[in-house]
Amino acid sequence: MKNLVFSALMFASLASPIAVRAQQPPIIDRQLFFGEVQIAGAQISPDGQYLSFLKPYKGTRNIWVKKATDPFSVARPVSAEATRPIPGYFWSRDSKYILYVQDVGGDENFNVYAIDPTLAADPKTGVPPTRALTDLKGVRTLIFAVPKSKPDILYIGLNDRDPRWHDLYELHLSTGEKTLVRKNTENIAGWEFDNDGNLRLADRTNQVGDTELLRVDPDGFKQIYNCTVLEGCRVAGFDAANKQVYLITNKGSLDLTELDLLDPTTGATTKVESDPEKRVDLGRVQRSDIDYHVLFTQYEDDRVRLYFKDKAFEKEYRWLQTELPDKEIAFGARSKDENIWIVIAHNDTEPGETYVWNRKAKTLVLQYRIREELPRTSLSQRRPYHFKSSDGLDIPAYLTLPKGLSTKNLPLIVLPHGGPWGRDSFGYDTFAQFLSNRGYAVLQPNFRASTGYGKKFLNAGNGEWGRKMQDDLTWGVKALVADGTVDPKRVGIFGVSYGGYATLAGVAFTPHVYAVAVAYAAPSNLITLLDAIPPYWEAMRKQMYTRMGDPTTPEGKALLIAESPLTQAKAIVTPLMVVQGKNDPRVNVRESNQIVAAVRDNGKPVEYLVAPDEGHGFARPINNLAMVTAMEKFIAKYLGGRFQEDVSSDVEAKLKEITVDPKTVSGAITPNGTSAAPTK
Repeated sequence: MKNLVFSALMFASLASPIAVRAQQPPIIDRQLFFGEVQIAGAQISPDGQYLSFLKPYKGTRNIWVKKATDPFSVARPVSAEATRPIPGYFWSRDSKYILYVQDVGGDENFNVYAIDPTLAADPKTGVPPTRALTDLKGVRTLIFAVPKSKPDILYIGLNDRDPRWHDLYELHLSTGEKTLVRKNTENIAGWEFDNDGNLRLADRTNQVGDTELLRVDPDGFKQIYNCTVLEGCRVAGFDAANKQVYLITNKGSLDLTELDLLDPTTGATTKVESDPEKRVDLGRVQRSDIDYHVLFTQYEDDRVRLYFKDKAFEKEYRWLQTELPDKEIAFGARSKDENIWIVIAHNDTEPGETYVWNRKAKTLVLQYRIREELPRTSLSQRRPYHFKSSDGLDIPAYLTLPKGLSTKNLPLIVLPHGGPWGRDSFGYDTFAQFLSNRGYAVLQPNFRASTGYGKKFLNAGNGEWGRKMQDDLTWGVKALVADGTVDPKRVGIFGVSYGGYATLAGVAFTPHVYAVAVAYAAPSNLITLLDAIPPYWEAMRKQMYTRMGDPTTPEGKALLIAESPLTQAKAIVTPLMVVQGKNDPRVNVRESNQIVAAVRDNGKPVEYLVAPDEGHGFARPINNLAMVTAMEKFIAKYLGGRFQEDVSSDVEAKLKEITVDPKTVSGAITPNGTSAAPTK
């Protein structure tokens, strides 16, 4: 409470120190960060004739199409989703159809839809007709393969028979006809097709959580490779001869994942490559889609490194680098002859420039810039930063310092990533830039259990939710305080998903560290979190139990209870904002309800936002704008940063709609079954 009072008193003196802020860029309108993207997601059709992209149509992000040589002014919309932005789309192999997926209100039960962009627009909708290729309620469709040799076919998985496992179907795009290929009674998690579109392999999770790679024979399955629940092994496509498969693995004594060739006939493996610098895992294998030879391998350290296997392609890439200096280069869709490519150039202050690259003509033509109106010169550098953990591990991170301010005695936001089995990467980060513009340093640690840094680093997080994984965040704060960058009295924390958990854990287990916290889609009770995971995560269940704690054992249950922020809710004194999507299938809304009720019952400040039409993270721009409007003002109240005072009427109305009075939230029960309210 002492720190809280101190921070509140500091706000009055820190709100407007004109001399300190004289060089700071102007406040950037939150609309430019979080409003609807005006254009994004460009793809070239396989025949190279059309360019498609995402752009608002009647207020919602939809698919548009134009001929590749036409100006954008003559593009026309081809989809008409009315409320929810289209999350992703692709072209069929023969360029006849555009296919996209959509769920309902963020429930992640996706269906697949097809559009023939050559058809005339319906006068009522203004777009060609959309066909539902799957039209199932409460069913999650997976796309396993889009075979080049069978352009009218998708191989999909449906979990309508058993919600835990997906049966394999052949889906005809032209008719919508579905044919059952394999009834999944063997706990198959994924299916692998060769270069000719033939089913060759499957991967299965066994009862102890190990991964088994299986050859698909006429009479059943034959195991040819396996790795344990604490190892990783996955197929990365077939080789050019269509006989062996590329395998990314860290089995056995390996720490860093490497690229091997696996012979499905014998199960024999041959090493191809691992990180030449012996620092990080293999990240990606980029192959030609014409003859399937490897173009390059990719490793992600502080920055991405590429190692080329095709010297001609490497020469072309070096030319791209001369045309796009100081930019990271990423490749998008390409024509089937691999002459026309979508190229995206980006860095920490550039959200993305999209180009069409013609390899034969050696031309690179800018199509658009993501969030063109965002003032790049006002954005902050986001740079690699390393610090030591409490037990001596090197923790890689990214640090964004607010532009125009002294690099001493700054307020800080710790921004842990989700997963937790994921990582932050170099490049433009919306929340880091938004918070930096408001005057905060932003630290994004790749704490232990983050992926990409080897098996030992990943497994160092086992059983350490809220413990050493949390310490890694704390020691990052300490490092920045020790070198004078950060004011220890003005440190906040904000995160989404696991990052939201880390936010709650931070204020529950280390309340002295943080003066303000915003927890978004945040697990608060690890027992109820695991109890409510979606049934189609069954293949991951044992791995989650192994890495987090097994609730079916006394020891595991005790660990999960101890690591649940709800267990220590009485210790929370930090002002807290909680944000939740009501339809979240991963982190059920009761996770937020429980912690809000507990903090309320303790008499501590808590604010609560629940979007009724969202899932795990908000997709609708209006909801995001409402959320960040509340968040920036809330953080500024306790850390002394600046915030945008004006609020548009539509955002104000939405914020009123999603704001929940904590007094109306049901009471909380801790993971061990006792009341979370304070003892009277």
